[in-house]
Amino acid sequence: MKRLLPSPPLSATLFVVWLLLHQSVDASTLLSAFVLALVVPLITQGLRPATVRMRKPRVALHLAGAALFDMLVSAKNVAWIVLTRRNVRLTSYFVVIPLELRDPNGLAVLAMIMCLTPGTAWGELSLDRSKLLIHVFDLVDEADFIARMKLRYERPLLEIFQPEGNTP
Repeated sequence: MKRLLPSPPLSATLFVVWLLLHQSVDASTLLSAFVLALVVPLITQGLRPATVRMRKPRVALHLAGAALFDMLVSAKNVAWIVLTRRNVRLTSYFVVIPLELRDPNGLAVLAMIMCLTPGTAWGELSLDRSKLLIHVFDLVDEADFIARMKLRYERPLLEIFQPEGNTP
């Protein structure tokens, strides 16, 4: 059954979305939704990262709270800077952050946090996943920024996604 339906939640979601998009439950729409729900998960199976094993849910909740708080504070700060500063006084830079995190799921979460936080943008990940390039809209102190990113995001992500004793 797992070979025919590798991701039941994805299949169910595709089936329902297809019906909602077509706003119909006639035979041809149901058949096309069924085929789509079977075929798409099969052909995209190789694109999905490894199955996530959620460890330390409290750390994950704390990380989510910290990221949400940082996003709100950053949105306020970026809005203030845009409204009150001239372009010549902005200190935008690219920052290279050395990483211990290598897990693809953890890196994906880190990418989402960086891209959703106003004032930062994921630039590039080195091929060996040891360095991350981040663009910072208004950088005050590079060393402080790196230390904060590692403490607030990388350390919890290591706890959540990387097994004990599996650090580089």
